[in-house]
Amino acid sequence: MTSARSKIPEPSFDLVHHTLDNGLRVVVAPDRSAPVVGVAVLYDVGIRSEPEGRTGFAHLFEHLMFQGSANLEKLEHFSYVQGSGGTLNGSTHFDYTNYFEALPSNALERALFLEADRMRSPRITPENLANQLEVVKNEIRVNVLNRPYGGFPWIHLPAVLFDEFANSHNGYGGFEDLESATVDDAADFFERYYAPANAVLSVAGDLDVDETLAMIDAHFGGIAKRKAPKRPSFAEPPLSAERRASIDDAHAPSPAVAIGYRVSDPVGELQDLLALVLLCEVLTDGDASRLQRRLVHRDHLVTDVSAYVGEFGDPFDERDPTTLTISAFYPDAGSLDAVLDAVADELEIIATGGLRAAELDRVRTRLVSSLLRDMDAVVTRVLEFAKFELVHGRAELIAELPGRLAAVTPDDVAAAAATLRPDRRAVLEVIAGGAA
Repeated sequence: MTSARSKIPEPSFDLVHHTLDNGLRVVVAPDRSAPVVGVAVLYDVGIRSEPEGRTGFAHLFEHLMFQGSANLEKLEHFSYVQGSGGTLNGSTHFDYTNYFEALPSNALERALFLEADRMRSPRITPENLANQLEVVKNEIRVNVLNRPYGGFPWIHLPAVLFDEFANSHNGYGGFEDLESATVDDAADFFERYYAPANAVLSVAGDLDVDETLAMIDAHFGGIAKRKAPKRPSFAEPPLSAERRASIDDAHAPSPAVAIGYRVSDPVGELQDLLALVLLCEVLTDGDASRLQRRLVHRDHLVTDVSAYVGEFGDPFDERDPTTLTISAFYPDAGSLDAVLDAVADELEIIATGGLRAAELDRVRTRLVSSLLRDMDAVVTRVLEFAKFELVHGRAELIAELPGRLAAVTPDDVAAAAATLRPDRRAVLEVIAGGAA
């Protein structure tokens, strides 16, 4: 019989590593298959870096980084990239903030200049801070306050699941905290966290390695060296008793629940984490999955159910601690305990009865196919290289994931299910107020 390991292709990437004198780590990945390039800069600062009284500040600062820089006026970064036929964006995560562009390959140096210019000196002014404060507040109104299930569950579940402020607070931020932010706060945040030594630059696509490294040195090498901050440990042990909380949602048409568990260290216990990732696929990936079959099709308890690792659904996005979340939407407000009991029962069935090898192979093949397909786009590729280099210390790990997933056995998944006991879960109930 052919093993799962031999069936799964392992990609190969030609990665070149370099570190500038100022501490900036560089990953270059040539690929001449299409005349496009991607550039990404990831800074080792995110939601968990925010101090008390400054919730939402990492995201607010991300917005400030687009408001002009040492040699550029406001919005010029956008016009230069889009004028070259490219796209750009940035996003704030629990453990990092990213900025990225995808452009035609003949515009590579332009992208490098733009990222270096704002790494050197973003325009932090009272006008820019006030302007972006209103932008962020409006984003919160649109995405959280005035929409059904806004911010569910990532904003509210951590407060139930975790104890430490860094892990449990609202990453979008409260208006009072955001409005109290000052230019001095922003300048200190930049000085503390946006040092070259606290960042990874990734460049991928249609490029010459030597020419690219020369351009990187020309544009980034002159940025002053600053000491990178030491990241504290935010680890928390698993819960020893169930926790429950509820939130009222005036816009939600039906109740919902999020069940959260503190799970394996994504960096130090990666193989255990991969078993949990595959368990999530077994539970909710497609109509043949365990919870879809039972909760949706057989018992008609819920209308939708999903399971994933990582606050935003990316299991490789965070350091310790991270979360496994099972979310469900259900029509009957009195069904909460029945849903919880059914989830716990299915986990117990897997923990004690195991899985069929064919069931695990099916979800593993789909997961690996999805991972490989996502890497086709240069912007995804460049972000993944930077993320794995920053969070896991090795960009090469992305190419090893198929093989490491192939090594996960049915017994490993059963053992992972056994850790998700009712006494280790945090339960967040959404009480719906928007039903017609």
